[in-house]
Amino acid sequence: MKTSLCGFRVLRVRGAGLQRALWHARIPHLIACTIISVASQAQANEYVRIAATDLKAQIAELKAKTAELVARDRARLDALSPPQRVAAPPAVWRVPDALTEFRDCTDCPPMVVIPAGEFTMGSPPAELGAEAQHRVIISTPFAVSKFEITFDEWDACLKAGGCGGYRPDDEGWGRGERPLINISWEDGQAYASWLSRRTGKSYRLLSESEWEYAARAGTTTPFYHGNSVSPSDANYNGSTDGSGPSDVNRQRTMPVGSFPANGFGLHDMHGNVSEWVADCWQDEYSERTPTDGSAWLEGTCNGRVVRGGSWEDSDTELRSAARTGGNKEDRFYTDGLRIARSL
Repeated sequence: MKTSLCGFRVLRVRGAGLQRALWHARIPHLIACTIISVASQAQANEYVRIAATDLKAQIAELKAKTAELVARDRARLDALSPPQRVAAPPAVWRVPDALTEFRDCTDCPPMVVIPAGEFTMGSPPAELGAEAQHRVIISTPFAVSKFEITFDEWDACLKAGGCGGYRPDDEGWGRGERPLINISWEDGQAYASWLSRRTGKSYRLLSESEWEYAARAGTTTPFYHGNSVSPSDANYNGSTDGSGPSDVNRQRTMPVGSFPANGFGLHDMHGNVSEWVADCWQDEYSERTPTDGSAWLEGTCNGRVVRGGSWEDSDTELRSAARTGGNKEDRFYTDGLRIARSL
Protein backbone atom coordinates (compact mmCIF):
# COMPACT_ATOMS: atom_id res chain seq x y z
CA MET A 1 0.00 0.00 0.00
CA LYS A 2 1.35 3.41 -0.92
CA THR A 3 1.03 6.58 1.06
CA SER A 4 2.80 9.95 0.91
CA LEU A 5 5.16 11.81 3.18
CA CYS A 6 5.56 15.52 2.45
CA GLY A 7 5.13 14.87 -1.27
CA PHE A 8 7.22 11.64 -1.31
CA ARG A 9 5.55 8.35 -2.13
CA VAL A 10 6.39 5.73 0.54
CA LEU A 11 5.85 1.98 0.33
CA ARG A 12 4.24 0.63 3.49
CA VAL A 13 5.79 -2.84 4.16
CA ARG A 14 5.52 -5.61 6.73
CA GLY A 15 8.22 -6.52 9.22
CA ALA A 16 9.24 -4.42 12.20
CA GLY A 17 12.96 -4.45 11.33
CA LEU A 18 12.44 -3.27 7.78
CA GLN A 19 9.88 -0.68 8.91
CA ARG A 20 12.37 0.75 11.41
CA ALA A 21 15.06 0.90 8.71
CA LEU A 22 12.74 2.74 6.36
CA TRP A 23 11.65 5.04 9.19
CA HIS A 24 15.25 6.05 9.91
CA ALA A 25 15.75 6.64 6.20
CA ARG A 26 12.75 8.98 6.20
CA ILE A 27 13.86 11.00 9.23
CA PRO A 28 15.73 13.62 7.12
CA HIS A 29 12.61 14.05 5.00
CA LEU A 30 10.44 14.43 8.12
CA ILE A 31 12.77 17.07 9.53
CA ALA A 32 12.76 18.90 6.20
CA CYS A 33 8.97 18.68 6.05
CA THR A 34 8.65 20.10 9.55
CA ILE A 35 11.00 22.98 8.72
CA ILE A 36 9.10 23.69 5.50
CA SER A 37 5.74 23.53 7.30
CA VAL A 38 6.84 25.86 10.09
CA ALA A 39 8.45 28.24 7.60
CA SER A 40 5.32 28.25 5.42
CA GLN A 41 3.09 28.96 8.42
CA ALA A 42 5.41 31.71 9.60
CA GLN A 43 5.40 33.21 6.12
CA ALA A 44 1.59 33.06 6.02
CA ASN A 45 1.33 34.69 9.44
CA GLU A 46 3.74 37.41 8.38
CA TYR A 47 1.68 38.01 5.23
CA VAL A 48 -1.49 38.34 7.31
CA ARG A 49 0.29 40.71 9.72
CA ILE A 50 1.58 42.88 6.88
CA ALA A 51 -1.82 42.85 5.16
CA ALA A 52 -3.56 43.88 8.40
CA THR A 53 -1.01 46.64 9.01
CA ASP A 54 -1.43 47.92 5.46
CA LEU A 55 -5.23 47.86 5.79
CA LYS A 56 -5.03 49.80 9.04
CA ALA A 57 -2.82 52.42 7.38
CA GLN A 58 -5.18 52.73 4.40
CA ILE A 59 -8.17 53.17 6.69
CA ALA A 60 -6.35 55.84 8.70
CA GLU A 61 -5.47 57.73 5.51
CA LEU A 62 -9.05 57.41 4.23
CA LYS A 63 -10.50 58.83 7.44
CA ALA A 64 -8.05 61.73 7.52
CA LYS A 65 -8.77 62.74 3.92
CA THR A 66 -12.51 62.28 4.47
CA ALA A 67 -12.37 64.71 7.42
CA GLU A 68 -10.83 67.31 5.12
CA LEU A 69 -13.61 66.86 2.53
CA VAL A 70 -16.32 67.06 5.18
CA ALA A 71 -14.86 70.21 6.72
CA ARG A 72 -14.74 71.97 3.34
CA ASP A 73 -18.32 71.08 2.37
CA ARG A 74 -20.15 71.39 5.66
CA ALA A 75 -19.92 75.19 5.71
CA ARG A 76 -21.88 75.32 2.45
CA LEU A 77 -24.56 72.93 3.72
CA ASP A 78 -24.82 74.55 7.15
CA ALA A 79 -25.65 77.87 5.44
CA LEU A 80 -28.88 76.39 4.01
CA SER A 81 -32.23 76.72 5.73
CA PRO A 82 -33.80 73.43 6.95
CA PRO A 83 -36.21 73.21 3.97
CA GLN A 84 -33.39 74.01 1.55
CA ARG A 85 -31.20 71.37 3.12
CA VAL A 86 -33.85 68.65 2.82
CA ALA A 87 -34.31 69.62 -0.84
CA ALA A 88 -30.56 69.70 -1.51
CA PRO A 89 -28.96 66.85 -3.50
CA PRO A 90 -27.01 64.21 -1.58
CA ALA A 91 -23.39 64.92 -0.72
CA VAL A 92 -21.03 61.96 -1.09
CA TRP A 93 -17.57 62.64 0.31
CA ARG A 94 -15.62 60.03 -1.62
CA VAL A 95 -11.81 60.12 -1.39
CA PRO A 96 -10.21 59.53 -4.83
CA ASP A 97 -8.06 56.39 -5.20
CA ALA A 98 -8.76 55.32 -1.62
CA LEU A 99 -9.52 51.86 -0.23
CA THR A 100 -12.75 50.47 -1.71
CA GLU A 101 -12.98 46.81 -0.67
CA PHE A 102 -11.33 44.47 1.82
CA ARG A 103 -11.74 41.23 3.72
CA ASP A 104 -10.53 40.71 7.30
CA CYS A 105 -10.14 36.92 7.08
CA THR A 106 -10.62 34.09 4.61
CA ASP A 107 -14.05 33.14 5.98
CA CYS A 108 -15.12 36.75 6.58
CA PRO A 109 -17.56 38.42 4.16
CA PRO A 110 -16.09 40.81 1.58
CA MET A 111 -16.65 44.39 2.71
CA VAL A 112 -17.21 47.53 0.65
CA VAL A 113 -16.11 50.92 1.98
CA ILE A 114 -19.03 53.36 2.02
CA PRO A 115 -17.91 57.00 1.83
CA ALA A 116 -19.13 59.58 4.31
CA GLY A 117 -21.98 61.77 3.16
CA GLU A 118 -25.19 63.62 3.79
CA PHE A 119 -28.58 62.74 2.32
CA THR A 120 -32.31 63.19 2.67
CA MET A 121 -33.79 60.10 4.29
CA GLY A 122 -37.40 59.12 3.67
CA SER A 123 -39.54 59.80 0.63
CA PRO A 124 -41.58 62.64 -0.85
CA PRO A 125 -45.39 62.59 -0.57
CA ALA A 126 -45.60 61.49 -4.21
CA GLU A 127 -44.28 58.04 -3.29
CA LEU A 128 -46.88 55.56 -2.16
CA GLY A 129 -46.30 54.80 1.53
CA ALA A 130 -44.31 58.01 1.95
CA GLU A 131 -41.93 58.25 4.90
CA ALA A 132 -41.26 61.67 6.43
CA GLN A 133 -38.15 63.25 4.93
CA HIS A 134 -35.30 64.49 7.10
CA ARG A 135 -31.61 65.19 6.58
CA VAL A 136 -28.98 62.75 7.88
CA ILE A 137 -25.22 63.35 8.14
CA ILE A 138 -22.85 60.38 8.15
CA SER A 139 -19.55 62.08 8.87
CA THR A 140 -17.16 59.12 8.67
CA PRO A 141 -16.82 56.23 6.21
CA PHE A 142 -17.89 52.74 7.26
CA ALA A 143 -17.89 49.32 5.63
CA VAL A 144 -20.84 47.17 4.54
CA SER A 145 -20.88 43.57 3.36
CA LYS A 146 -20.85 43.49 -0.43
CA PHE A 147 -23.52 40.80 -0.46
CA GLU A 148 -26.18 39.57 1.90
CA ILE A 149 -24.63 37.10 4.35
CA THR A 150 -24.65 33.63 2.81
CA PHE A 151 -25.22 30.16 4.23
CA ASP A 152 -21.51 29.48 3.62
CA GLU A 153 -20.56 32.42 5.82
CA TRP A 154 -23.01 31.43 8.54
CA ASP A 155 -21.76 27.82 8.41
CA ALA A 156 -18.20 29.09 9.00
CA CYS A 157 -19.50 30.63 12.22
CA LEU A 158 -21.13 27.33 13.20
CA LYS A 159 -17.97 25.38 12.44
CA ALA A 160 -16.03 27.70 14.74
CA GLY A 161 -18.53 27.13 17.56
CA GLY A 162 -20.36 30.43 17.19
CA CYS A 163 -23.87 31.60 16.28
CA GLY A 164 -25.43 29.62 19.10
CA GLY A 165 -25.10 26.38 17.18
CA TYR A 166 -28.26 27.29 15.23
CA ARG A 167 -28.52 25.83 11.71
CA PRO A 168 -31.22 27.68 9.72
CA ASP A 169 -33.46 25.79 7.31
CA ASP A 170 -32.80 26.60 3.64
CA GLU A 171 -36.35 25.63 2.58
CA GLY A 172 -34.84 23.16 0.11
CA TRP A 173 -33.48 25.96 -2.09
CA GLY A 174 -29.85 25.21 -1.34
CA ARG A 175 -27.21 26.70 0.93
CA GLY A 176 -23.77 27.77 -0.30
CA GLU A 177 -23.94 31.20 -1.95
CA ARG A 178 -27.65 31.68 -1.39
CA PRO A 179 -28.52 34.36 1.16
CA LEU A 180 -29.04 33.23 4.72
CA ILE A 181 -32.74 32.98 5.67
CA ASN A 182 -34.84 31.94 8.65
CA ILE A 183 -32.82 34.06 11.06
CA SER A 184 -33.95 36.50 13.71
CA TRP A 185 -32.54 39.88 14.69
CA GLU A 186 -30.92 38.15 17.66
CA ASP A 187 -29.26 35.63 15.30
CA GLY A 188 -27.87 38.54 13.29
CA GLN A 189 -26.39 40.00 16.47
CA ALA A 190 -24.80 36.64 17.27
CA TYR A 191 -23.13 36.49 13.84
CA ALA A 192 -21.78 40.04 14.12
CA SER A 193 -20.46 39.28 17.61
CA TRP A 194 -18.68 36.17 16.35
CA LEU A 195 -17.04 38.13 13.52
CA SER A 196 -15.91 40.75 16.00
CA ARG A 197 -14.30 38.09 18.17
CA ARG A 198 -12.83 36.34 15.14
CA THR A 199 -11.16 39.50 13.79
CA GLY A 200 -10.81 41.86 16.73
CA LYS A 201 -12.73 44.47 14.67
CA SER A 202 -16.08 46.13 15.32
CA TYR A 203 -18.70 44.26 13.27
CA ARG A 204 -22.35 45.11 13.81
CA LEU A 205 -25.74 45.54 12.19
CA LEU A 206 -26.26 48.67 10.11
CA SER A 207 -28.38 51.46 11.51
CA GLU A 208 -31.55 52.19 9.55
CA SER A 209 -30.14 55.47 8.23
CA GLU A 210 -26.84 53.83 7.26
CA TRP A 211 -28.81 51.19 5.39
CA GLU A 212 -30.82 53.72 3.39
CA TYR A 213 -27.76 55.85 2.63
CA ALA A 214 -25.89 52.74 1.44
CA ALA A 215 -28.87 51.58 -0.62
CA ARG A 216 -29.40 54.93 -2.33
CA ALA A 217 -25.70 55.33 -3.19
CA GLY A 218 -26.20 58.98 -4.01
CA THR A 219 -29.57 58.60 -5.75
CA THR A 220 -32.86 60.31 -4.88
CA THR A 221 -35.20 58.06 -6.89
CA PRO A 222 -37.39 55.35 -5.31
CA PHE A 223 -34.87 52.68 -6.33
CA TYR A 224 -31.15 52.99 -6.97
CA HIS A 225 -31.94 51.81 -10.51
CA GLY A 226 -34.26 54.80 -11.03
CA ASN A 227 -37.98 55.43 -10.73
CA SER A 228 -38.88 51.77 -11.25
CA VAL A 229 -37.42 48.31 -10.82
CA SER A 230 -37.72 45.25 -13.08
CA PRO A 231 -37.09 41.50 -12.56
CA SER A 232 -33.75 41.92 -14.31
CA ASP A 233 -32.72 44.38 -11.56
CA ALA A 234 -33.77 42.44 -8.46
CA ASN A 235 -35.46 39.32 -7.09
CA TYR A 236 -39.01 40.19 -6.02
CA ASN A 237 -42.66 39.49 -6.83
CA GLY A 238 -43.21 41.50 -10.00
CA SER A 239 -46.38 39.70 -11.08
CA THR A 240 -49.74 41.43 -10.87
CA ASP A 241 -51.70 38.21 -10.36
CA GLY A 242 -49.27 36.35 -8.08
CA SER A 243 -48.47 33.75 -10.74
CA GLY A 244 -45.14 31.94 -10.68
CA PRO A 245 -42.58 30.63 -10.59
CA SER A 246 -41.02 32.67 -13.38
CA ASP A 247 -38.49 35.47 -13.75
CA VAL A 248 -41.29 37.84 -12.75
CA ASN A 249 -42.06 35.92 -9.55
CA ARG A 250 -39.31 33.41 -8.76
CA GLN A 251 -40.81 32.45 -5.38
CA ARG A 252 -37.44 31.75 -3.79
CA THR A 253 -34.07 33.33 -3.14
CA MET A 254 -31.35 33.66 -5.76
CA PRO A 255 -27.57 33.30 -5.18
CA VAL A 256 -26.09 36.57 -3.94
CA GLY A 257 -24.66 38.81 -6.64
CA SER A 258 -27.10 37.59 -9.30
CA PHE A 259 -28.11 41.19 -10.07
CA PRO A 260 -26.14 44.39 -10.79
CA ALA A 261 -24.62 46.31 -7.89
CA ASN A 262 -25.60 49.85 -6.95
CA GLY A 263 -23.31 52.86 -7.24
CA PHE A 264 -21.45 51.94 -4.05
CA GLY A 265 -20.82 48.38 -5.23
CA LEU A 266 -23.45 46.65 -3.05
CA HIS A 267 -25.61 43.85 -4.45
CA ASP A 268 -29.24 43.00 -3.64
CA MET A 269 -30.06 46.06 -1.56
CA HIS A 270 -33.47 45.72 -3.22
CA GLY A 271 -35.12 42.31 -2.88
CA ASN A 272 -33.82 38.74 -2.48
CA VAL A 273 -34.07 38.83 1.33
CA SER A 274 -35.14 41.52 3.74
CA GLU A 275 -32.32 42.64 6.00
CA TRP A 276 -32.42 43.20 9.76
CA VAL A 277 -30.94 46.50 10.98
CA ALA A 278 -30.04 47.66 14.48
CA ASP A 279 -32.90 50.10 15.18
CA CYS A 280 -35.86 49.57 17.46
CA TRP A 281 -39.15 49.79 15.59
CA GLN A 282 -40.82 53.22 15.54
CA ASP A 283 -44.11 53.72 13.69
CA GLU A 284 -42.88 56.92 12.09
CA TYR A 285 -40.03 59.40 12.09
CA SER A 286 -40.21 62.34 14.47
CA GLU A 287 -38.08 65.14 15.87
CA ARG A 288 -36.39 62.45 18.01
CA THR A 289 -35.14 60.52 14.97
CA PRO A 290 -31.31 60.47 14.94
CA THR A 291 -29.76 62.61 12.22
CA ASP A 292 -26.14 61.49 12.66
CA GLY A 293 -26.40 57.98 11.20
CA SER A 294 -26.77 56.25 14.56
CA ALA A 295 -29.43 53.67 15.37
CA TRP A 296 -32.69 54.76 17.03
CA LEU A 297 -32.79 52.70 20.22
CA GLU A 298 -35.72 54.15 22.17
CA GLY A 299 -38.62 52.12 23.51
CA THR A 300 -38.96 48.48 24.56
CA CYS A 301 -37.07 47.39 21.44
CA ASN A 302 -38.82 44.02 21.12
CA GLY A 303 -39.67 45.16 17.60
CA ARG A 304 -36.76 45.77 15.20
CA VAL A 305 -36.55 47.31 11.73
CA VAL A 306 -36.22 45.26 8.53
CA ARG A 307 -35.19 46.87 5.23
CA GLY A 308 -34.95 46.18 1.51
CA GLY A 309 -37.86 43.87 0.75
CA SER A 310 -37.59 40.23 -0.27
CA TRP A 311 -38.28 37.75 -3.07
CA GLU A 312 -41.88 37.61 -1.81
CA ASP A 313 -42.56 41.35 -1.78
CA SER A 314 -43.88 43.79 -4.36
CA ASP A 315 -41.82 46.60 -5.83
CA THR A 316 -43.38 49.12 -3.40
CA GLU A 317 -41.79 47.28 -0.49
CA LEU A 318 -38.38 47.32 -2.24
CA ARG A 319 -38.09 51.13 -2.34
CA SER A 320 -34.97 52.63 -0.77
CA ALA A 321 -37.16 54.43 1.79
CA ALA A 322 -39.56 51.55 2.51
CA ARG A 323 -39.49 50.16 6.03
CA THR A 324 -41.10 47.36 7.97
CA GLY A 325 -40.30 45.46 11.12
CA GLY A 326 -40.71 42.33 13.18
CA ASN A 327 -40.20 40.90 16.62
CA LYS A 328 -36.51 40.47 17.37
CA GLU A 329 -37.02 36.73 17.89
CA ASP A 330 -38.95 36.13 14.64
CA ARG A 331 -37.45 33.82 12.02
CA PHE A 332 -38.94 33.91 8.51
CA TYR A 333 -37.89 32.55 5.14
CA THR A 334 -37.96 36.10 3.78
CA ASP A 335 -35.53 37.60 6.29
CA GLY A 336 -31.73 37.65 6.11
CA LEU A 337 -28.79 39.78 7.04
CA ARG A 338 -26.24 42.32 5.91
CA ILE A 339 -23.56 43.60 8.26
CA ALA A 340 -21.42 46.68 8.82
CA ARG A 341 -17.96 47.26 10.19
CA SER A 342 -16.86 50.46 11.86
CA LEU A 343 -13.60 51.86 10.48
